[in-house]
Amino acid sequence: MEEMIQNAFGWIREQELTTAKELSRLITACELWGVENDFPTKLIHLKSENNWDNSIRETARACSSLVSSNLDLEECGQWLLSKRENNGSWQNDVYDTTYALIALAEMGIHEMKGCNWLVENYGEKWEHVGTTSLIITTLVKQEDLTNEKPFADFIEERAKWILSERDKDGGWKFISTSNLVIQALAIVGLKEELDTSLKWLMSRQNSNGSWGKNEGDITATALSLITLGYAHRQ
Repeated sequence: MEEMIQNAFGWIREQELTTAKELSRLITACELWGVENDFPTKLIHLKSENNWDNSIRETARACSSLVSSNLDLEECGQWLLSKRENNGSWQNDVYDTTYALIALAEMGIHEMKGCNWLVENYGEKWEHVGTTSLIITTLVKQEDLTNEKPFADFIEERAKWILSERDKDGGWKFISTSNLVIQALAIVGLKEELDTSLKWLMSRQNSNGSWGKNEGDITATALSLITLGYAHRQ
């Protein structure tokens, strides 16, 4: 695996990194693999006052990636909280809500109302493996801030459903979706069930060291490095 990881980071060094999304993912990947980088500095340069691009999702991703740094993110966390709707969601959008709640959890901020909104509104519209995986990750990270596990049954049932949707080769069709799924199931504790999926992911690395379509995709590569980093740490 060591050569695989080196090739991936070698490919990344050759890319032009311009977006907060790319930098946020790569900061986490580098942290997991102990790779020196200047991505946090580049990401901070993209910040406007207390947010990134006036975007809930981009700000949440950036905060999540920078939590382990020594940077003061309190104003960014407050900006995220200021965008919350009365019902506990962010713009009544499942993705904005999950990313915001994950970031807040990683900053130690517990938000039960948003978690309840996700569970109460879960239905056919959100019943996709990638979306469901983000919801599971959100609920687990938020629950970890307390001694209570109000969503345990929901998490267990949805995790089993996600596993039932896995292709015979071990993946969930798309690289980025499969990464979100594997990370969520690992967080839940289903590590033994994921060996086949991790082998599938490693087999999908491109010859140039990247993951993703054509000649490689920065986000897909970063997500794959994060997934393998989590697995490597277990």
